[in-house]
Amino acid sequence: MPGDLTLRKELKEKFIQDLNPSEQFFFLKKAREVIMLRGYPACEDLYHYCYFLTIKERFRCISTEGAGGLLRFLLVEGSKDVEEAISLYEERLEKKRLPVPDIEGYKFLEFFSE
Repeated sequence: MPGDLTLRKELKEKFIQDLNPSEQFFFLKKAREVIMLRGYPACEDLYHYCYFLTIKERFRCISTEGAGGLLRFLLVEGSKDVEEAISLYEERLEKKRLPVPDIEGYKFLEFFSE
């Protein structure tokens, strides 16, 4: 990747393998929002923050209607874990927050859009 922003190839592979196209769009939309509006830097922590936001959205879309108790239990427990991860990465990003949008942000978005 050009410039100072370096992201591991494994992250892009995980992005492609784990997320379907609509989830990839959601991820990129969230990344753009937090880079531009919150001043979060383009970095690996941003990747994880957006990844877990996307997983949270996936969980939100899962219907438990007619599902057994085990599925509901797994969904609740999984949601707790995802919320904890989101909070962790949000705290880390808040500490690195920039006064203006990160100029490397477009490279981050481009890296995952290719």
